[in-house]
Amino acid sequence: MEVLCRATALTWTHSISPPFLHIPQAFSKLDTRRLTVSCASDKTQKGSQMTVSVTGATGFIGRRLVQRLHADNHYIHVLTRSRSKAELIFPVKDFPRIVIAEEPKWKDSIQGSNAVVNLAGMPINTRWSPEIKKEIKKSRIRVTSKVIDLINDSPDEIRPTVLVSATAVGYYGSSETQVFDERSPSGNDYLAEVCREWEATALKVNKDVRLALIRIGVVLGKDGGALAKMIPLFMMFAGGPVGSGRQWFSWIHLDDIVNLIYEALSNPSYKGVINGTAPNPVRLAEMCEQLGNVLGRPSWLPVPDFALKAVLGEGASVVRTCTLHAVPRFHSYHGC
Repeated sequence: MEVLCRATALTWTHSISPPFLHIPQAFSKLDTRRLTVSCASDKTQKGSQMTVSVTGATGFIGRRLVQRLHADNHYIHVLTRSRSKAELIFPVKDFPRIVIAEEPKWKDSIQGSNAVVNLAGMPINTRWSPEIKKEIKKSRIRVTSKVIDLINDSPDEIRPTVLVSATAVGYYGSSETQVFDERSPSGNDYLAEVCREWEATALKVNKDVRLALIRIGVVLGKDGGALAKMIPLFMMFAGGPVGSGRQWFSWIHLDDIVNLIYEALSNPSYKGVINGTAPNPVRLAEMCEQLGNVLGRPSWLPVPDFALKAVLGEGASVVRTCTLHAVPRFHSYHGC
């Protein structure tokens, strides 16, 4: 598949240096300084109203994406399995341009949309078990397959023209020394297997639909994601590097991954695989040091394997071996 992402279309206007991560000192206002994706087609997007169907809309990234689309006066169809949950997150008085659709109504929503964003999938930052591992994969494949079938079965005149489908940088496996970009082969561990099948399912979409596959790194934001898991450990004086601490921490701010998805919806140059991370990754030890400084907690004490395994089970192996150095074709990138 063709990989297109032009440097002129996507620029990073903020960085997390110096040194690598800046977080306001007040814990109650915890937030990361972010890179802002400056979209070349912002004016065009705001002037051209879209209708976008979104799976995973109630998740960490999905919520912010829906908020962004709604703020710019686009129409959103929230494709969900739980209407009650979606209505709590997106009350009609605050989000009048949102349609909440449970699975029996997904067909109508997709056929009434210009574009689809597929973000659904069980979070991987949980305690793994054989059953959880099956569900991590199944949840992604099942929803993606359903979305693809609904798009492909749509009559030509009402078929969405764009599909932005999430995947992850876990596709590449792990390495402390190799450099990867979007053309690099997949790894051979469990998460690489999940990503391969996830992407292969999305690639079955009708050839007339522009597909952007975004391999997302570690998403940082004050309301969830990786920071929500890390901060409690630091507050208990248990925060510190895992293993050698030399694992690459390939991050992206929540707002930046949302901006990247937003741009991919309307910019025709966004086609194929795109690595969705910031251009300045850090080693895990450096990340922990900065977070510890902000929270006033030590970060030099390594997290013992038994503690990590108690929290994440087999999923602890992802953190211990998360060492991937990858580059997108438009700027440097380290992934994990």
